Amino acid sequence: MPIAPFALFGPAHLGMLLLIGLAVWAVWLFRMELRQPLLNRPFRYGLAATGLLSEAALHVWLIRHQEWSLAYSLPLHLCSLSILFSIVMLINRHQALFEFTYIAGLAGALQAVLTPNLGGYPFPHFLYLQFFLTHGLIIVACCFMIFVERYRPRRHAVWRTFLALNAYLLVILLINRWTGGNYLYVSRKPAGVSLLDYLGPWPWYLLTLEGVTILFFCLAYAPFWWAERLTKRRRMKGPSP
Repeated sequence: MPIAPFALFGPAHLGMLLLIGLAVWAVWLFRMELRQPLLNRPFRYGLAATGLLSEAALHVWLIRHQEWSLAYSLPLHLCSLSILFSIVMLINRHQALFEFTYIAGLAGALQAVLTPNLGGYPFPHFLYLQFFLTHGLIIVACCFMIFVERYRPRRHAVWRTFLALNAYLLVILLINRWTGGNYLYVSRKPAGVSLLDYLGPWPWYLLTLEGVTILFFCLAYAPFWWAERLTKRRRMKGPSP
């Protein structure tokens, strides 16, 4: 029986989105238990090991099927970088890695799972499962750091992340020129449906993408900014008589 092609927001897609949502909900629901040393370290290390094994398995699959190449297989896309940062962040609980992964990586992972570029690999192909596992892990790892570890992005984290990402983009432009690749999709748009389809033709979408990136980064920081303002107002009012 032939395998049906991947359908955007079809049953296989919605099922994976539901699983990721349930994983995030479970982390929030059991946040108090996950703060206990008996569970905290095994959970963090388990997530990190899952991400590492998933990325390693991807490269093994690509090499085995003779599809690995410098132009397409280096872990240089934002989500590939974010999964590597997530692994280190979960092990070391590094504040700066949390800020970059949450502000930049989470937006990229959410966009990826909502509009996945899976080519001709539908459920239950390995690449389909690996794609949703790694991108879902980025989302779950960020939520773990917020709900369980109570990490918060510091002031000016948005602009530090934005500058760091642009510095990384300059490096990627050189790598793309050397390898002929399209890392970060700065050489051309991805083949599948994506947000870039609404931002104009190349190279102009690179400029509009800068504005969209700042907007997404500010939206990511907005809940913490608002919570900080509410806390300051309560402190200024003082205790009720």
